Amino acid sequence: MNLQHISVLVVDDDKDVLTAVRFLLKTEVKQIVTDSNPENLRKLLSKNHFDILMLDMNFNSSINSGNEGLYWLRQIKSWNTEVQVIMITAYADIDLAVQCLKEGAADFLVKPWHNEQLLKTLAEALKKQDASGKKQTEATNKKPSVEIIGESEVMQDVFRKLEKIAPSDANVLILGENGTGKDLIAHAIYQLSLRKNKPYIKVDVGALTESLFESELFGHKKGSFTDAREDRMGLIEAANEGTLFMDEIGNIALQQQAKLLTVLQNRQVTRLGTNTPVPVDMRLISATNVPLVELSDERRFRKDLIYRINTVEITVPPLRERGNDILLLTDYFLKLYEKKYLKSELKLSETAKYKLMQHTYPGNVRELQYAVERAVIMSDNDILKAEDIVFSPIEQKIGGASNQLPIGNLEDIERNTIIQIVEKYQGNISKAAKELGLTRAALYRRLEKYKI
Repeated sequence: MNLQHISVLVVDDDKDVLTAVRFLLKTEVKQIVTDSNPENLRKLLSKNHFDILMLDMNFNSSINSGNEGLYWLRQIKSWNTEVQVIMITAYADIDLAVQCLKEGAADFLVKPWHNEQLLKTLAEALKKQDASGKKQTEATNKKPSVEIIGESEVMQDVFRKLEKIAPSDANVLILGENGTGKDLIAHAIYQLSLRKNKPYIKVDVGALTESLFESELFGHKKGSFTDAREDRMGLIEAANEGTLFMDEIGNIALQQQAKLLTVLQNRQVTRLGTNTPVPVDMRLISATNVPLVELSDERRFRKDLIYRINTVEITVPPLRERGNDILLLTDYFLKLYEKKYLKSELKLSETAKYKLMQHTYPGNVRELQYAVERAVIMSDNDILKAEDIVFSPIEQKIGGASNQLPIGNLEDIERNTIIQIVEKYQGNISKAAKELGLTRAALYRRLEKYKI
């Protein structure tokens, strides 16, 4: 099998091994990267796409149990990366080999190996990756596998746009308030696209300082600046043939915008410290919480760049406009945190549902998730009441519903107020009627009227 198109990462504390593998594979594969420290694994895998990872089993010369390698294998699998892992060790142990395969390794290689054996092992791992990709493709329908929950009309409109936009190669701009789930939409576009088996690189460009912007996105050559101790591929180049998701793009400075525009126009990137442009073929997905009207102010953002990043746009609606999706999401988060915190099944009282539905959610889905997690942690029984739902004080200054009049017609307000007071007094009609300023008979009539 031809290995010319693959990228390989080798992590081993033996410098001689790294040198030998690098020398062997530099003419056999597209990219070979080596590192001696497994602590760098997550950073390397998150910022680069690798088809195969060769991982040493032992990083402490006095311990040869293989436990270190198994630990890092489990970590890699927990990160949901699609990289195929080949475990390498100087100690042939069939039990250890079987354990590695059970934990998800693609193969097991014993040092020292013959070059032909190494190349054959890489090819076999690549076949497993291809087979896995085909099975995944066959099992995947038109709905994204990421959790995007919503039955409201506004979310159905988003789903319809996703199905049309995703298979194209158009650049997409995702608009929406903080906490609405723009990153989930971006990942769904990637999963439904023709590039789904290629790299997906995410970068929060708003968090990059001006000094880091070019280095992180464009890459650099060793010695191009003080801390450039080795050649480094930028995130744009790492997204070649795949998808680059630039989150919070509305926060980058005008000078940075000009440099990004040049890359998008020319479809090539030049690493810092070099004059050699590298062609890049990528799909760009961008997201911002800045409204498009504000973004198009040229004192803030270049219009020519907007046109480049915004072939099509998707606006993710705020949670307050999604109606019963609030309760659907609440149910999803309840099940998630019941399992996480080993709680029995929890249910919402009518007053809790009413409080959830009346809140305006300035923090959107993120705020709802916080409120539900807190309620699950603090719950003392199986029924969550209104007082168990506490919204984040971080958002209250923006305008939570706790200081606002309830929204709805008078009958809805009366019905929910009665439910809340009756629950407060655990069904004691006398106490509830007294607080409501009603006689017992009047309260009974209302209970019958509203079928409470």
